[in-house]
Order: sequence, then structure tokens, then C-alpha cells
Amino acid sequence: MSQKEEEPYKSLKRVIWQYENCLSCVWFEPNDPVNADLLERGKCIEPNLKKFELIVSGRDWCNKFKEIPQKTIDSKQEQAMKE
Repeated sequence: MSQKEEEPYKSLKRVIWQYENCLSCVWFEPNDPVNADLLERGKCIEPNLKKFELIVSGRDWCNKFKEIPQKTIDSKQEQAMKE
């Protein structure tokens, strides 16, 4: 592999997966709570940001993150299946 070919691979090594993203945030209201994943879009319902009607994906993140308990996720999914 030449020096030019190696460069893209070096930059890939610096990519790290983020955590504390919208998918695991209490303020994320996905369009489909049952099948929500990192690519799912939904509303940000954080009280100070709600007025902006932000549409975010599960992989987005911000400084307002608050982890959602698994119990809450289960409850939201059960409710969505009833509707």
C-alpha cells in the first residue's frame, strides 16, 4: 500500500462511536418507538428546546442529554403497540 492509500485508513482509526445520543435520551420522542434506531427521526421535547420544534435523528446529540431508563423505554413501546 502506498503512502497515499494509507492516509484514508489512518483517519478512520480516529473515528470513535459517540454515546449519549438522542436515541438514549429522555427528551427524544421517536416517530416509531417500537422500531426506533440510530437513523430514526423524532422530536426533541426538552423543555427549553421544544419551542423550536427540532427534528433530530437517534444518532444526534447535544448538551441537554439525560439518559432514559430502560423501564421508560419499555413503557413507551408497550403504549405504542396498543395504539
